[in-house]
Amino acid sequence: MATQGARIVGFSGNWARPSRTRTLVQSVLDAAARRSLGQTTLFDLVDAGPALLQTMDRAKAEPAVARILHAIETADALVVGSAVHKGSYAGLFKHVFDLFEKQALSGKPVIVTASGNAAAHASVLDYHLRPLFLALDASVATRGLYATADDYESPERLGAAFQPRIERSIDELARFLRGSAQP
Repeated sequence: MATQGARIVGFSGNWARPSRTRTLVQSVLDAAARRSLGQTTLFDLVDAGPALLQTMDRAKAEPAVARILHAIETADALVVGSAVHKGSYAGLFKHVFDLFEKQALSGKPVIVTASGNAAAHASVLDYHLRPLFLALDASVATRGLYATADDYESPERLGAAFQPRIERSIDELARFLRGSAQP
């Protein structure tokens, strides 16, 4: 798969704007855009609106929800993020992905990210987010990104010290999109 024309969709599982989770996902998308890996788009739970809470059947999704689901399913790559709540991803974040068929994301490269207050919750990447996307048959990047409040200058800006971690994840995504290696 070539990078030219690739569509990279970010999804932040957070209701608030600004949010550290959105900032993290946006920072990864910005790095991908700087490397000319493709066109990026970012959605979050706010974009789905209250209709998401009533969506139990994808076929009956309201237009705002259907638009996000379609963008995720047709993307060439995903960057997803959730705030950590009680050691796991947000419930509504998972609800979005419960609306997909089992192999809907088959082979799609995914970079998982999370933001939280405790470094000990970084395991959410390997014990919650990675299995969720593997269950949807996605190709989950070997590097996930977990950021704590100390990694941010403000809710809208990650600190410079975090950027090399993002760049390593983008290196992996670039290799996958160029077809030379799977994440």
